[in-house]
Amino acid sequence: MKRNHFYFFWRNFLLPAYKLKYRMKYIGRENIPESGAYILASNHRLAADPIMIGMGLKRQVLFMAKEELFHNKFIGWFISKLGAFPVSRGKADTDSIRHFEKALEDGALIGIFIEGTRSKDGEFLPPKNGVSLMAWDTKTPVIPVCHTKIGSRTVFHFGKPLSLKDMGFEKGGAREFRNASRIIMDHIKALREEDKAAFEDQKNG
Repeated sequence: MKRNHFYFFWRNFLLPAYKLKYRMKYIGRENIPESGAYILASNHRLAADPIMIGMGLKRQVLFMAKEELFHNKFIGWFISKLGAFPVSRGKADTDSIRHFEKALEDGALIGIFIEGTRSKDGEFLPPKNGVSLMAWDTKTPVIPVCHTKIGSRTVFHFGKPLSLKDMGFEKGGAREFRNASRIIMDHIKALREEDKAAFEDQKNG
């Protein structure tokens, strides 16, 4: 995938301010392959999640953004230059799906929030089937990502890639999509438990 210099300029420009405000900590970055198509499936706590996830990785991450953001011409232009593309929430959006599939064909790293919306209290919401459906349709591995607030730190933990087999896929279909979504979400929850346990050990050690 061609390097987006606009994306990396703004990522590096904003990084010091975000470090100061959010005190980000990244765990498991070695689980992100240097190339190839992968889907990052993350929970969603803050509006700044796409920016902060991208700041932690050497590769560019492409995120879907709600269609309403593109109604403002400047914001739409800016986030489009960063690689975001619009999605209409609550209905089938074939244009977004085709854009997504083309990006994966080109070897992109795509980010999707598996809950479909932000959690107001930081607790996990039920997973939607968008990640699992796209993983099956494009035969793309999924990397679980967990965002957790621990003390004063904003922690992003990247898990190991899950293959279609790891997600329980055999033939596809609605039941397998639901099951795969639960499996991905269980991996995200396990990352949070691991991080909380490590924090407690450090606090008590």
